Amino acid sequence: MRNPLTLITGANGQIGKELTKALRNLHGTESVICTDLKPDPDPSGPFELLDITDINKMKQLIGDYKVTQIYHLAALLSSKGEQNPQLTWSINFDAYLKILNLAVEMEIDRLFFPSTIGIYGPTTPKVNTPQNASFLPSTVYGISKLTGEMWGQYFRNRYKLDVRSIRYPGVISYGTIPSGGTTDFAVEMFFEALAKGKYISYLLPDTRLPMVYMPDVINGTLQLMNAPIEKVSIASAYNLAAFSLTPASLAESIKVHIPEFEINYQPDHRQAIAESWTETIDDSLARSDWGWAPEYDMTSMVQDMLSNIRIQQNQVS
Repeated sequence: MRNPLTLITGANGQIGKELTKALRNLHGTESVICTDLKPDPDPSGPFELLDITDINKMKQLIGDYKVTQIYHLAALLSSKGEQNPQLTWSINFDAYLKILNLAVEMEIDRLFFPSTIGIYGPTTPKVNTPQNASFLPSTVYGISKLTGEMWGQYFRNRYKLDVRSIRYPGVISYGTIPSGGTTDFAVEMFFEALAKGKYISYLLPDTRLPMVYMPDVINGTLQLMNAPIEKVSIASAYNLAAFSLTPASLAESIKVHIPEFEINYQPDHRQAIAESWTETIDDSLARSDWGWAPEYDMTSMVQDMLSNIRIQQNQVS
């Protein structure tokens, strides 16, 4: 395989920012081209404005930069996606199908597509969710991602395109505050705890969801993308998880460090979405195929999150 020259879509997002740093550290600043719909306020290397539905611009960038790998992160998330289902489908799936065809046409070496626990639904086992199960997602976000998984497997089988994918659980990070997702409470709570000493949760206290900390997200993603092709048995998407938590259990862990922290509950429309998802995940296939193993559990994640947010706040002040 050639030395990768990588293009990232949705590079300004929660995962995109951290993935950019990691890939530029590995391959060099000029080897990673970031793209997004809005400008990067602090670009650290090559950056191009890109509406992901503009496939002609995408083709031009691939050709101009001689791209060999694509990380296609651009998407509308679960909660925000329900506000405009047609737009969500256009961005999350229609654009992806065009990128799959473009990847074949332009002989892209490897393509990463992020999937999600949002593909799970009321018929999916909620405890120790297996790699293969009944998936009837309740949001257009989940529907688009499940469809994308199947098309990725199809393109691998028919065109030998090296598509790789992970079903991300809720992602916790301090670098970029997410917006539009159902699991965002697990990030918001930290910032509110430090800034105000209290938080109002839009999910009920015992709503249990699988999570993963950002350093493990990046390590796992790069581990999958760097694995030999013979170690990657599927292109649909791998189950992946690190720990599960509820708003109440996360609040209790934060109280260990901030005893005065208070949490209250005012569930909104995201409660129904969360209840359609799973509680714990069987990610044994990722572990056996390419060696996935998270470094952080909830306790170590909470300590690291609070430490890094405080550092950020001190730098600003």
